[in-house]
Amino acid sequence: MIFNLEWNMLQKLIKFSIENKLTIGILTVALIIWGGWSLSQLPFDSTPDITNNQVQVITQAPSLGAQEVEQFITTPVEMALANIPRVTERRSISRSGLSVITLVFDDAADVYWARQQVSQQLKEAEEVLPQGKGTVGLAPVTTGLGEIYHYTIRAEKGYEDKYSLTDLRTMQDWIVRKQLSGTEGIAEVSGWGGYRKACPKAWPSNRSSTARN
Repeated sequence: MIFNLEWNMLQKLIKFSIENKLTIGILTVALIIWGGWSLSQLPFDSTPDITNNQVQVITQAPSLGAQEVEQFITTPVEMALANIPRVTERRSISRSGLSVITLVFDDAADVYWARQQVSQQLKEAEEVLPQGKGTVGLAPVTTGLGEIYHYTIRAEKGYEDKYSLTDLRTMQDWIVRKQLSGTEGIAEVSGWGGYRKACPKAWPSNRSSTARN
């Protein structure tokens, strides 16, 4: 009974299409045009971004080893960030001179709201970190599809003794980094390795004795 009913409906549809060719043709053309327009409006991407909603906290501490970074930087910062709402996952990496903490938020959380929450808690974390041992900051807003380009700065053959590791790091921080930072599409330029140039200030002993008098 059901089969006969479906067959009768199909016959009526075929009969209507044959008897109204112009109407069916116009509807078909309109459907093709509407489908082509809809396809052009789709946010189509051959490699869609599937990165979760995350905020990374990066702390550089060149003078500390991996165990010291875990003890004095990663653990205190993780404790300070423990009460942030809407966090679904926490993970961290502690290496020699570097601590990276990743907070994954739920998909409905706004990334800038999440960064604001993390920034507020970082003020508390900075108070418990060893003074002068680490610089805490947030990673830029990037996705997992972003590309990372690594490069090294070396002295040419025959000039190895002319430039020290401190000189090469100074070139990276004050010449190469400044030039690359203005390039379109680059989110961040981070230096690693070598020794940062420091300018210590010593208070003359004669001035200190004069101040006491």
